[in-house]
This record gives sequence, C-alpha cells and structure tokens, in this order.
Amino acid sequence: MYLYAIVFLLSAVLTILFTPPARRLALRLGAIDRPSKRKIHKKIISRFGGLSLFLSFVVSMAAGLILARQFGVNISEKDVTTLFGVIFGGGVIVLLGLFDDLKGMPPAVKLAGQIVASGVAVYFGAQIIFVSTPFSKLMMLGAVAPLVTIIWMVAITNAMNLIDGLDGLAAGIAVISGIALFIVAIRTGQTDSALLLAALTGASMGFLRYNFFPATIFLGDSGSLFLGFMLASASVVGVLKSTLLIALIVPIAVLGIPIYDTAAAIIRRAVSGRPIFEADKKHIHHRLLKAGFNQREVVMIIYFACVILSAAALAATAFDNYPALILLSVFVVLGILALDMAKNLLRNLAFLNGRSK
Repeated sequence: MYLYAIVFLLSAVLTILFTPPARRLALRLGAIDRPSKRKIHKKIISRFGGLSLFLSFVVSMAAGLILARQFGVNISEKDVTTLFGVIFGGGVIVLLGLFDDLKGMPPAVKLAGQIVASGVAVYFGAQIIFVSTPFSKLMMLGAVAPLVTIIWMVAITNAMNLIDGLDGLAAGIAVISGIALFIVAIRTGQTDSALLLAALTGASMGFLRYNFFPATIFLGDSGSLFLGFMLASASVVGVLKSTLLIALIVPIAVLGIPIYDTAAAIIRRAVSGRPIFEADKKHIHHRLLKAGFNQREVVMIIYFACVILSAAALAATAFDNYPALILLSVFVVLGILALDMAKNLLRNLAFLNGRSK
C-alpha cells in the first residue's frame, strides 16, 4: 500500500504545482470559458485543467512503475504494455481536448478522436475479453471484444464530459469513483489498475484545490475527457478482469450518476428531435440549481449520491452474484430517486415558505 500512497501524494502535489502555470498559459493562448446564457459562471475562466492533470498523472505513473519492484508490487511486462497503451490513448484524448478548448471542434470530429484513442488502448491490450452472466460462468466476447471495449470507453469518456457543468463536480466524482474502483482493484489483486487509479485520484484531488467553487480554472474538455477515459480504462484493465458477475456491475454503479445523466440527455434530445450533441440546461445539476440549491449544495448532493452508489457497489462485492446484483440494482434506483426527492423536497419547502409570507 505504501507504493500507492506515494503515487497518490506525488500526483496530488504535482497537480497543485502544475495547475497555476497551466492557467496562465490558457489565458495567454485564449483558451478561456466566457460567461453566457447556458453557462453558470459569471467571469472568464481558464480551460487548460487537463494539461496539469495529464502531466501529473504521467510523472506519477512513471515513478510508480519504477518503484513497484522495490515495494514488492508485481506488475507484469504485459500489464506495463497495456498501461503504456492507456497512457498513450490518454495523451491523444488530452491533445484532442486541448485543441477543442483552444479552437473548438465539431462533435463528429471529437467523437472520431475518442474512438481513435480508445482503439490505441485496445490495441495495447486494454480489452473486455469476457464477462460473467447469471446463466453461465463466463461469456467470451471473442471478435467483438474490441468493439465492446471501445463503446464502453467512449461512453464513459462522454459521460464525464457531460457531467462537468459545475465547479468541482467532475473532478470530485472522479475522486469518489477512483477510490471505489481502487478498493475493488486491490481486493482482486489488479495491481496495474490500482496504480493507475492511485495516480488519477491523486491528480483529481490536487486539482480540486483550484477547481472547487469558486473555481479559478476549469477542467475544460481536455480534463473532463481525460478523467472519463482513464476511469473507463481503469475498469477495463482491472475490475472487469474478474470472473464475478458483480465485476461487470461495479463500474456501472460507481459511475452511475454520470451514466444516468448521459442516458437521460440522449433520450431527452432524441425524443425532442434535437441533435444528441446539442448542449442544454436540463442535466441533473441544472435541475437542482433550478430547484433552488446553490452551486456548493448541488455539488455536495451529487457527491453524496456517488458515495452511496460506490458504497453499495463495494458492499455488494462481499456477496454472491445474485444477491449482489439485486442489492446493487436497488441502490442504483434509490440513488437516482434520491436526487429527484431532494429536488422536490426543496421545491415544496420553497412553496410553503412563500405561502407563509
């Protein structure tokens, strides 16, 4: 555990050190987020958060791989190759995001870039080769494994990108999700995934120093896409290697809020006949803001929901497949309902308060 603690702390400290220069560079190059009707913030904010995250992550990962043998942590050459592919793919994602933060990019081009980055990781070995089902011990994916993996990685990458709408929201979700997935990786002996998650969680924690409300720098597309890509990759190289049915469900539960928000956005836009990639102000955080919560309260409510789902996922790993599946399904539903209940409760209180006046 000492190795992971060192990697976590190194990544956090480096992010704290690298973020101010990244902020100044963004201002100099014009990579800024201006206030608008669709935006929540009221002043110009830098958008190069992904740059400091990526640099910190790469340095801490390199240090972790160098120190691994000294701390008795065994990471095979095959796993190192896979990690290299994931880092390389993450670099593609960050470059894609930086260009979008600076110049803007059509959604189709951005999606193509995400597919390429995912393909790089898959090529180097990050694949969902099999899954467990309630009906058989293992279901080998065979030739469709690369396609399934790319779909998973692109989906989670975009889920984190879409949830990044308030100060500290996406970075905080990455911290909570990273800790939960790290615990599962340690339990299942997935040292490669655990190392990746220690570096990613540390970088995310360090970035919150500048990104929590009131933020002085945003993740930008470079940061939110990077976080999503790495969380998806970590679940592929670690948690999804387990033969337990619950291994397939754990990442979905841990990342339940971003996944739910993305699915709701796609359905909402498809039903209304609008382009899927068209931005709107009907995400979870927008609805909670409209209900009367302030930014800090909304972020803390969503954090709490993520903690509940992550705790449920971790608790479920102690049970056999069927009870775990049932338990997680219940908690996922309750976690999503809790958001709407909180929103409706505040709305009712505001109504009663208005009548009393």
